[in-house]
Amino acid sequence: MKVYFIGAGPGAPDLITLRGARLLGECRLILYAGSLVPEAVLEHAHPEAETFNTAGMHLDEQVALYRRAQAEGLNVARVHSGDPAIYGATAEQMRALRELNIPYEVVPGVSSFTASAAVLGAELTRPNVTQTVILTRVSGRASPVPERENLPSLAAHGASLCLFLGGNQLPQIVADLLTAYPPETPVALVQRATQPDERQHVSTLERLLSEIRVSEWALTTMLIVSPALADPDTSSRLYDPAYAHRFRRAEKEGV
Repeated sequence: MKVYFIGAGPGAPDLITLRGARLLGECRLILYAGSLVPEAVLEHAHPEAETFNTAGMHLDEQVALYRRAQAEGLNVARVHSGDPAIYGATAEQMRALRELNIPYEVVPGVSSFTASAAVLGAELTRPNVTQTVILTRVSGRASPVPERENLPSLAAHGASLCLFLGGNQLPQIVADLLTAYPPETPVALVQRATQPDERQHVSTLERLLSEIRVSEWALTTMLIVSPALADPDTSSRLYDPAYAHRFRRAEKEGV
């Protein structure tokens, strides 16, 4: 018996990994975070699998299902949105499994921040612009953010910043970001990336709030702030014909 924490990806059912889809098809007990994981992802599930939407369940109720699976010798697919390592609330479940001597394995998935960059057709790391991506969020009732990770201090780096789960706090977020990023810094909102009702809005920090209705972006929204979104005229040396490395000789002498 084993529990598999499976990253379902950003929503499109064909963006789950091959391993994740295979395990969904093998496990007979499935727990999934229905508030974030679209039911379309469950098309990979075994037709006879029992499924439980954990959106309305507390931890003890989920642990009770793990105990039951242990008693019945059933493998469990625990399906989380995106990648389980990022805001997945998996640590407390893993702790409970260790106490029960139940083995578990994590199957990574496509995160919503990379999916959002993909639908924007953007690269978040550009030479001489930024080589750093910051993943963060703002405090919520369930998970406060440490003060040392406040937005103004993170924004001071001027790097690409991907902010999860903050759509309903956009006015304060923009104000905090403007303490460090220039007003003309490009930003993008992506809601439900890769899903049928996906939408996006590209703007700048100074214009964003005047162009949108905040209430329409309250849920399932990724905010990306990055000078790289401006498509600066920079290129990596990796494919420069004058750049030599162990797999390719340079075309020019002395390089």
